[in-house]
Amino acid sequence: METLKYKIIKTEEQYWEYCNILEKLVGEKENETLEDEIDLLTVLIEKWDEEHSTLSEADPVELLKYLMDENKLKAKDIATLLGVNKSTVSELLHYRKGFSKEIIRKLADRFKVRQEAFNRPYKLISTANAHLRNASVMNTTKELATAH
Repeated sequence: METLKYKIIKTEEQYWEYCNILEKLVGEKENETLEDEIDLLTVLIEKWDEEHSTLSEADPVELLKYLMDENKLKAKDIATLLGVNKSTVSELLHYRKGFSKEIIRKLADRFKVRQEAFNRPYKLISTANAHLRNASVMNTTKELATAH
């Protein structure tokens, strides 16, 4: 009987080992024989993530910032990846612009996470009220009367 090359992930050490293997295999993706192995590792890693990760609770902006930090990427790297300019990435990272479907797809593909991780509701800061300190009104677009 043949032993399994990969098993259900049970430890964090095993999780990181599989992540490293997956990263190397994705780099060699031209080899079509690796696709099943890549798919299997992806499923195992996603299952571990669902059960153990707090990333699922993070809003998309915080998740992107975390992944950028972990992968030592700068805004210009993300801009290149997304095919947008740096000011668009800045708007995304500062809650001034939402993630489009195309951006979500590209980020999920690059960081090997489900698209749902970037497709969560979160509040944007309205540029009309960005000067306000009160977070409860900062996301409204109506004009607020100032107290005299």
